[in-house]
Amino acid sequence: MNDQKINNLIGWVCATIATLTYAMTMEPTTSWWDPGEFIAAAYRMQIVHQPGAPLFLMLQNVFSNLAFGNPERIAYWMNFGSAVSSGLTILFLFWTITALVRKIVYKAGDMPTPWQTLQVMGAGVVGALAYAYSDTFWFSAVESEVYAMSSLCTAVVFWAILKWDARADQPGADRWLVFIAYIMGLSIGVHLLNLLTIPALALVVYFRRASCVTAAGLTKTLLIGCAILAVILWGVIQYLVKTAAYIDLFFVNSLGLGFGSGAMVFALLLVSTLVYGVWFSTRRAKPILNLVLVCLSFVIFGYGSFAMVLIRAAANPSLNNSHPEDAFSFLWYLNRGQFGSEPLLRGPYFDSKIVDVQYGSPNYRKGHDRYEQAGRGFDYSFDRTTLFPRIYSNRDNHELGYRVWLGLGQNERPTFKDNLKFLNIYQLNHMYWRYFMWNFAGRQNDREARFANYTDGNWISGIKPIDQWRLGGQDRLPAAERSSASRNTFYFLPLLLGIIGMVWHLRRRRRDALVVALLFFFTGVAIVLYLNQSPLQPRERDYAYAGSFYAFAIWIGLGVAGMTGFLQRRLQQRVAVPIAVISALFMAPALMGTQGWDDHDRSQRYMARDMARNYLESCAPNAILFTYVDNETFPLWYLQEVEGVRTDVRVVNLSLLGMDWQIRQMKKPINTSAALPIKMEDHQFAKGTRDVLHYHDYGIQDSVELEKILALLLSDNPSDQLEYADGARRNFLPTKRFKLSVDTEQVLRNGVVPEKWHQDIVDTMEWTYTRDYLTLTQLAVMDVLVHNQWERPIYFAASVPATERFGLEAYLVSEGYTLRLMPLKAHIKGTDGRRLVNTDATYGNILEKYTWGNMNGVKHLDPTSIGMIGETMKVFSDTAEMLIAENRRDAAKDVLNKALQVLPVEIHQVDLAARYPVLTRQLYEVGETHTASALVERNIVFLDEQLAYHAAIAETKAQVDGLAIRDSILALQEFANAAEIGGQLKLRDRALTVFDRYRSIFFG
Repeated sequence: MNDQKINNLIGWVCATIATLTYAMTMEPTTSWWDPGEFIAAAYRMQIVHQPGAPLFLMLQNVFSNLAFGNPERIAYWMNFGSAVSSGLTILFLFWTITALVRKIVYKAGDMPTPWQTLQVMGAGVVGALAYAYSDTFWFSAVESEVYAMSSLCTAVVFWAILKWDARADQPGADRWLVFIAYIMGLSIGVHLLNLLTIPALALVVYFRRASCVTAAGLTKTLLIGCAILAVILWGVIQYLVKTAAYIDLFFVNSLGLGFGSGAMVFALLLVSTLVYGVWFSTRRAKPILNLVLVCLSFVIFGYGSFAMVLIRAAANPSLNNSHPEDAFSFLWYLNRGQFGSEPLLRGPYFDSKIVDVQYGSPNYRKGHDRYEQAGRGFDYSFDRTTLFPRIYSNRDNHELGYRVWLGLGQNERPTFKDNLKFLNIYQLNHMYWRYFMWNFAGRQNDREARFANYTDGNWISGIKPIDQWRLGGQDRLPAAERSSASRNTFYFLPLLLGIIGMVWHLRRRRRDALVVALLFFFTGVAIVLYLNQSPLQPRERDYAYAGSFYAFAIWIGLGVAGMTGFLQRRLQQRVAVPIAVISALFMAPALMGTQGWDDHDRSQRYMARDMARNYLESCAPNAILFTYVDNETFPLWYLQEVEGVRTDVRVVNLSLLGMDWQIRQMKKPINTSAALPIKMEDHQFAKGTRDVLHYHDYGIQDSVELEKILALLLSDNPSDQLEYADGARRNFLPTKRFKLSVDTEQVLRNGVVPEKWHQDIVDTMEWTYTRDYLTLTQLAVMDVLVHNQWERPIYFAASVPATERFGLEAYLVSEGYTLRLMPLKAHIKGTDGRRLVNTDATYGNILEKYTWGNMNGVKHLDPTSIGMIGETMKVFSDTAEMLIAENRRDAAKDVLNKALQVLPVEIHQVDLAARYPVLTRQLYEVGETHTASALVERNIVFLDEQLAYHAAIAETKAQVDGLAIRDSILALQEFANAAEIGGQLKLRDRALTVFDRYRSIFFG
């Protein structure tokens, strides 16, 4: 068998191993975050969040057919689609590594010796499988997300440029460049990360074509590569559509033609220009121009997958994010208009004050028969700005995040030095190098460290002296930490192997090493600089840097050749090569695979699907359910759109409800759910009309009927509006004191309130709105409240922040994972200030309807699932508390025993342990003394170990997690109180002894 056949065969073997690994460990159903939306959209060809991924959706739809009509298996087969994409990525990575090593180990055209072949193939196997078992890549390989397919695009184009490099002197070799251009175009329909390979590809072309490599030539090539990247990223993706939009504006508004006529003319002109350019360059023998035009044509041709977005948006599917049906809405969709942008070259500090607003060109929206102006673009001027802004955001709690990371006082103003400090300690170190070390050195645990502390989410090596020096406390590591599946220790071995490969590559073939280094930089650090991430990210972002880790995996493979070269100085080749290959296999892929299997094995995880089902099953028929973030929305969409579960419930995401397109969709029926009772006309909430309405205190003392407030906010009468600095008149909010009159007969007729509370129904609901402005979100909620007339049950997901509940907190009753709006008197709001719980509903839900995601049966629970366990514990404890207050102790005992049956036995986080005192006290109160005491004993041991660990860290003067320390000490006190209630005085004293010991250590 010749070298090429061996290369192909072993490459496919590696791909098969990787694919089987992912198939064995992939999630059997939907996952947290975006997969729920992607699966639902792919199955029914719908529109996902901006900027879309149409090619990914169409390919995943193909994989959905393997379910053969079984809706419960559709997610499984789409996850398998990611597994296949990831396996093919490993195939192309193997071929890339062997191509690079082969160029050094023996000359082209020579017949390699068996030991040279083993060296080349061993390098490919080690590098490819090391990446296959890397943390970041493995995570994306087992769920239906775009990053697996995006990695495949990166692997294909980098492999293809090496194929071109090997054949550049042959006739027709440039077809490989055309192929690369087509893959680039196609990748836009998956994810934009693949475009960042362009500067590295340009360098390959330069090295191959240049007769003499110079510093000036390198610089020019890099600038050209960046220019090509910019042309595709902005010129093709955005400005082609923008040009089409403004030509369409002229054709529609000035010439009176139909929507899309101008865009169609532009498309014909573009195609005609490209065809003529190709013909002209061929006739005039201009090969470079011809190649550029052909490649551009294929980029645009691949980009054509976005036609799916326009076609399907026009069909009005259930999920139709942004409804990009015309040129301007499509442009807004591609530009990620709803997400905003971050300043890159110049911008404010987080404490800068706005001093002026500059209004730019008008925005447009589709009207009845012409485009209408929808406000104007604007930019703020600030009192302080800086070059290269890194600490710029004042949204949410970002200012607090910046101050904590930088160690700034409450009123201390940041400087440019702080700007660079944040870039270094957070954006580069925390949000990139920490992930890099996770993949190639080891990981402490997978808990999210939102602030700079060493007790969560850091990297480790497994070499105790080094970890002790960096983190402290390794001699007092808790049992829960030692046994955690997410603790992976690689002893720096994959990292060392990659460094060996990088050094060997630089010494033996500097040009190729520079290409790989450029790929490493542009898909890693360059992304850090471009993203300019603010603190308090809602999740880990390592998936963005998979391309950078891919490049390092190339060097891990080359590390085999580097080790071989070192050993050959002392041993014969027939001994050195096998030792190097076998050693490297154990140093990287074998070690990474065995360490990472347990925390990457999702084959028994059902939490995302089952918690979504619980949200829906918490609702009465035909309910309106307000949600807020991804994880309480996307899995619900999956269940409704794919599995057909509770399609009568209308899921309304409050984060999206502030968009005019979302309100229009909510005014239409979907599946078996009726339209929302929103009476606003389309022109009243059109984009740019009432996006933000500010509060101006008119001194109104009494509460105002919500219907009157709504009428005032929607009035087009100038006398109901205020004139603002830009000369425009806008509606405004004159009071924050609202009331809603209640039709008691309607409430009783529709069963809004349980019979036991009928006497507590109020005739008027009164509350105070807390914000100084209204957005379309609140305006739409107000419209629903006014016009629903208690016809449909209204719920908020329990996880929706209180600030997003429109001030209705006093009228929300728990029915499990949701809070139902009921017009009840405040004096029955539960016991000891707790929220009122409709125990009739929650008791039946817990024992009969809810499913629990196998949370007590999996080897490892991810951070998002653990957060849902905390919410689940609250459902149990709130229900039991109210049952006890109602003197229904047997029912409370059923609920508590169910909790212990379904909750995980092992405790690995303080925030969960801190929730157990409530359940423990309730167990004592219903007579489950033995069970309660066992819980107290288990948690005392756990908390004692946790606090001893923190104390050991504090002794080394390393940073400790003050919040975890506080929660642990308070939990010990609560366990002592619970034991005392149960008459277990010895147990109480044990808890207090531990409590006193650590209170004195940490608080004196």
